Amino acid sequence: MLGKIAYDKIESVRVKLEQIAKDMWENPEGPYREFKASEWISQMLMDEGFQVEVGAGGVPTAIKATWGKGHPVCGILGELDALPGLSQKLVTHKEPAVEGAYGQACGHNLLGVGALGGAIGLKAEMEANGLEGTVVYYGCPAEEVLTGKPFMARGGAFDGLDLCVDYHPGTTTGVRLGRNTALNSANFHFKGVTAHAGGDPHNGRSALDAVELMNVAANYLREHVTSDVRIHYTITDGGEAPNIVPDRASSKYFMRAFTREAVVDVYNRLINCAKGAALMTDTEVEVDFLGGCYNRMQNMEFATLLDACLREAPQDPWTDEEKKYAAEINQTKKEAYERILALHDLPGGTQLHEGVLPIASRDTFGSSDVGDVQHIVPGASFGTASFAIGAPGHSWQISACSGHSIGMKGMIYAAKTIALFGLKIIEDPDILKAAQEEFIKSTGGKPYVCPIPPELPVP
Repeated sequence: MLGKIAYDKIESVRVKLEQIAKDMWENPEGPYREFKASEWISQMLMDEGFQVEVGAGGVPTAIKATWGKGHPVCGILGELDALPGLSQKLVTHKEPAVEGAYGQACGHNLLGVGALGGAIGLKAEMEANGLEGTVVYYGCPAEEVLTGKPFMARGGAFDGLDLCVDYHPGTTTGVRLGRNTALNSANFHFKGVTAHAGGDPHNGRSALDAVELMNVAANYLREHVTSDVRIHYTITDGGEAPNIVPDRASSKYFMRAFTREAVVDVYNRLINCAKGAALMTDTEVEVDFLGGCYNRMQNMEFATLLDACLREAPQDPWTDEEKKYAAEINQTKKEAYERILALHDLPGGTQLHEGVLPIASRDTFGSSDVGDVQHIVPGASFGTASFAIGAPGHSWQISACSGHSIGMKGMIYAAKTIALFGLKIIEDPDILKAAQEEFIKSTGGKPYVCPIPPELPVP
């Protein structure tokens, strides 16, 4: 049976995989500082016979681990970073393990290690059966700030791949098509002249006035962009005291749209808003571009294959204890819970998703730097149920499931699915050929252009 050797291998190292995922859950690390996660995953890859490069693409915590020879060259994408302020104990009410600390509120401890298990399982069956092909595992930093993979791409980390695959832990299992957004982010720093706000305001030039006028211009701009555009901002520095004209003030912007072209257009128009605000206030503005990413581009050929693999790969059943734990979490977000049940037409009382949803196409307005790799080579993504049905994204509820056996079961299921996906592509070369033809059609033959300029340093 195709996949049996891979499944057995994943089960044989399951305790090690779950321990790394638990260690990452207990020691969550922020973007570009995933030193422990990078070390733990790299060590297991070396123990399993992979050639491991740490610092792939010039990003210190990025991993590129390779085994095999020849084609297809299959890239398996994992992620490493956590989210600020979402530390959580393994309880069904909000209780930080460390107040204000990072937490695995997006399940990247599961994502990074599930991909690791998939790579190890795929290698085991290829090796046992003498199959030609190359397995490449990527440990990708800083997905939460949406620049880790673009920096890696700029450094050539994904060169030479034939395809890529990734998964994300979620509240349900399945393959979701549809668009998501590309993104740019930037800081806008204004410099003015300080003065006493009561005594001699006429001698001051308020940098905060410039920030606020830029924000007003950005809000007027919303009327004159396509409906997929999203513009978000926050004032990161607004001065020290009301009676001091602030000589420095800053804002941070995210710009999103369904295509890179639209994002770049809006970004350039926002720069003009900033210049106009500086002109009106007699201040200066400096634009600090932080980076950007592409929109996802799901390959339908691969998506169909992933759907089949999800239905074939073995999935551990949920225990009564796990269902009870999930039920208590669902009660903390009753509206979200009921909404997800209705959205997917799930039976009332379902606490943890079982089975596989039909392939669905729904646009979302979030972003992921996986899109950059999917614009370099054909790729597809899927999700496995790893959280309580009602757990909202980037929440303590997600953190509370990511360290639980609920999350671990979703992770192991994803590992087996990834391994089977790679094996089916090796078994039938026509799948990859069809996916590559679809990729050329989707891109129009245009090459990937990294959104991060050469001069921008890795944070």
